[in-house]
Amino acid sequence: MTQSASTRPPEARTTDGATPDAGEAVMGLDMVLVDGARGPLRRMVPPARTTARLGQALARRPDAVVRRAGALGGDLGRILVGRSDIAPSPKDKRFTDPAWSGNPLMRRAMQAHIAAARAAMGLVDDADLDWQDDERIRFTMTNVVDALAPSNTPLNPLLWKAIIDTGGRNAVSGLRRMVSDLASPPRVPTMVEPDAFTVGEDLAVTPGAVVLRTPVFELIQYRPTTERVRQVPLVIVPPTINKYYVTDLAPGRSIVEHYVASGQQVFMISWRNPDARHADWGLDTYGQAVLDAMDAAERVTGSDRVALQGFCSGGIILGMVLAHLAATGAQDRVAASSYAVTVLDWSHAGTIGALMDENAVQEATEKSRKKGYLDGATLAEVFAWLRPNDLVWNYWVNNYLQGKPPPAFDILYWNADTTRMTAGLHRDFIDVAIGNKLTRPGAATMLGSPVDLSKIDVDAYVTAGIADHLCPWQSCYRTTQLLGGRSRFVLSTAGHIASLVNPPSNPKATFQVAPETPADPERWLAMAEKTKGSWWPDFTTWLAERTGEEVPAPSSLGTEELPPLADAPGTYVFDK
Repeated sequence: MTQSASTRPPEARTTDGATPDAGEAVMGLDMVLVDGARGPLRRMVPPARTTARLGQALARRPDAVVRRAGALGGDLGRILVGRSDIAPSPKDKRFTDPAWSGNPLMRRAMQAHIAAARAAMGLVDDADLDWQDDERIRFTMTNVVDALAPSNTPLNPLLWKAIIDTGGRNAVSGLRRMVSDLASPPRVPTMVEPDAFTVGEDLAVTPGAVVLRTPVFELIQYRPTTERVRQVPLVIVPPTINKYYVTDLAPGRSIVEHYVASGQQVFMISWRNPDARHADWGLDTYGQAVLDAMDAAERVTGSDRVALQGFCSGGIILGMVLAHLAATGAQDRVAASSYAVTVLDWSHAGTIGALMDENAVQEATEKSRKKGYLDGATLAEVFAWLRPNDLVWNYWVNNYLQGKPPPAFDILYWNADTTRMTAGLHRDFIDVAIGNKLTRPGAATMLGSPVDLSKIDVDAYVTAGIADHLCPWQSCYRTTQLLGGRSRFVLSTAGHIASLVNPPSNPKATFQVAPETPADPERWLAMAEKTKGSWWPDFTTWLAERTGEEVPAPSSLGTEELPPLADAPGTYVFDK
């Protein structure tokens, strides 16, 4: 029996049981990497056979088509005469301007759009396609419906207000911005001005020094700000997509700054921005880099152990390295581990599995192989289309219709500071994810060792974001079931990056935590308690219990053997 839309995997549903828009459903790193090579707009058109199956299914249900058409006709009739009560969701920011409800023409355009969208989605419901075809059609339809919203057209009242306020200059400015954005990848509206921040001045300013430089990475040791520090250092493995300083944004919003202030000795890997010369660097290369960083941190601090924290794709590498250490009898070098918005189990793939096939994967890996790398600008475009209303059409209205510069936002500046991914790492990540190899002992290897996550008995702190469309929290939760040690799972507010950049100063910050980690994530959610504030202090308290006694803070950085080579943020962070 095929899996119908009504029995989608649990990851395709929100925590209240509702199904999110397909365009913002469970995207996953593997799909991002495939689309990053093939181009995100491929997802705007479903395969011909899927469209044919939709047509065949509706042909067998003429009564449903007639009913939906009749309902739409009735809605449009009531809209035309001004008697419709159709209204947007209170959470829909596109239609918050009073003109959408007060102006008869704009109100009718908005209501007609909503009615047509409901009818289209209703037809997909009636077709009762199997799971994959249903996801493909919904994904495409959602993107098309969002693109056709009247808020993206000259009907938008914000356009006319800008014309009045600027005397029409907004049209010239908006056109200039559009031409500039379309001239080079990523071909989406600019989300932040390129000069909004300066790395080393506004961002990545936590004091420290590079104490090791290899062809693959620089290792930054941060200067302690407390008189005493924990004996065991923390080594952070950042994502291999974009620069490391998502962990060191503006002061007051820096994870690193908070860790240092809590008395931790912190070391940060800053990955090199690779090019075609480094095409062969794969998971083994990056895994060895983590081991090299561990060695250096131990030599600098005199500790025989380290704590490790991996973010997103860095967490995947971290998990595989820990499995290697377990297989080689060296796991006692690690005092604690942490996985932030990291997926190690890609089962119940949701939209991921529905939108990819073997040909797509082969095409993606072949394209990066020929080029030697996956271009970061293309990845940025893919990320934008994961949440088109927030990251494309919102800026379409602001930048092009209103002719305004986008507001300065440190996370979006980091997001635009793209890096390349080597063809080897691109291939390896896709291979591990598509085959879901980390869930099967020995299916993957790291530095010649079979990867068996159940052999990792190091305590783990696992975090996720409740609104994360890239690494769904249920998928992150399954890490607690794969690892052999004790796990603490924390569910933060917001999405992928905002759940990480969640400083204690944020008055809206909350997180959920439970005393146990049962197999079912929904059971965990039912027993979890919500705590007001950021998860950062909770993590540093947990980490302090595992990173040894307090010792006097070092008066200088590095050692004679590993002297400081450059002040933080180092040199690799500036590679373009």
